[in-house]
Amino acid sequence: MKKPSSKIRDEIAKLQEQLKLAETREAERIGRIALKAGLGEIEIDEAELQAAFEQLTKRFRGGQGGEKGATTGGKKGSGDSSGQASTAADASGPGAGSAGEA
Repeated sequence: MKKPSSKIRDEIAKLQEQLKLAETREAERIGRIALKAGLGEIEIDEAELQAAFEQLTKRFRGGQGGEKGATTGGKKGSGDSSGQASTAADASGPGAGSAGEA
């Protein structure tokens, strides 16, 4: 009825590998999107960029998604460009106060 610890360790190892692969896929997807949006050409501190991504996450999870919520489903150029401008503004806004001095 109970599993031996060796089997549990094997399951954990398999799950860790699955997690690693899933995180790699997600990172590649987000990286491609960021490059298409022009983030690769912007010199920005990592902490500032992470803060902007965290704001973007909140926005699309419903924290601030009121008027721009429609862009979540759209993968068309016009939806991406408005999100890009908003992301760039978010990156320079709140991050400038915290990481701009660093």
